[in-house]
Amino acid sequence: MKPLEGRIALVAGATRGAGRGIAMMLGEAGATVYCTGRSVRGRPATGTRPETIEETAELVDAKGGRGIAVRVDHTVESEVVELFARLEREQGRLDVLVNDVWGGDELMEFSQPFWKLSPEKGRLMLDRGIYSHVLTSRYAVPLMLEHDRGLIVEITDGDTFGYRGNLFYDLVKLSVIRLAFAMSWELRRHAITALALTPGFLRSETMLENFGVTEANWRDGAAKDPHFIASETPCYVGRAVAALAADPNVSAKSGRVFSSWQLAKEYGFKDIDGRQPDWGEYFQKAFGRPYTVADEAAYASWSNGPLELAYPEWPKE
Repeated sequence: MKPLEGRIALVAGATRGAGRGIAMMLGEAGATVYCTGRSVRGRPATGTRPETIEETAELVDAKGGRGIAVRVDHTVESEVVELFARLEREQGRLDVLVNDVWGGDELMEFSQPFWKLSPEKGRLMLDRGIYSHVLTSRYAVPLMLEHDRGLIVEITDGDTFGYRGNLFYDLVKLSVIRLAFAMSWELRRHAITALALTPGFLRSETMLENFGVTEANWRDGAAKDPHFIASETPCYVGRAVAALAADPNVSAKSGRVFSSWQLAKEYGFKDIDGRQPDWGEYFQKAFGRPYTVADEAAYASWSNGPLELAYPEWPKE
């Protein structure tokens, strides 16, 4: 079955990690997937990682979809404008947008208080991880509005409002949850759904390398960190996106954050290795208590604000 056959998707930040896994699984479901990023063959963006968007597009093809690689810096407005002009010329519409750009592992400075962090790295993380999402969505939505349908998925880290260990990283990952909420509110009169989604302990290319293992022997990484045994491949969150895109009732999830393991139970999918890892369940067993997720009680404080009550028709389109 190819539930997304004929659908057009864009994965912004598809070079590696969750973005690559999402692009592949959208392809597995039959979609045409535009794979964007800054790393192309012969011209890597960072010089430290070998993955390219062309490779991702080829992996989409191998999974049964159609992959199209387009080099785009999503912080540069002119490049984003040209991307959507091309999408309109070639496809005439956009059904799924996944915002996965966030900044890059080279910008991370964990275990440092904010007064010791690099301001320049922090600014880049904010530009790439928040501004790029806003800019991309700003030009994606008009294309979706032409058919009054679509799904926007903001990729975050964690389905909680708890702190994430680095000031800039925390701002990025919590902001995209808020961005999904804000977009869903402004899109409330349309059949366009905006939501946020988190993977669990992601077994990305970088993480495998850091643990000195490959996908074939990844369990050996648990000797370095026992929590690694509960990790998941990037395709797990990819199948979550594909399931959301195929759900005719996905609008009921608009404005909220969800997890790969939560959606795996709801939709019944598994990771590509046949497992169904549950980071939330593992966390509770490992630490003796659950962490607080962003539930309806948490979202209640985001609703019925002064502007919403005083100007219920805002914005006027």
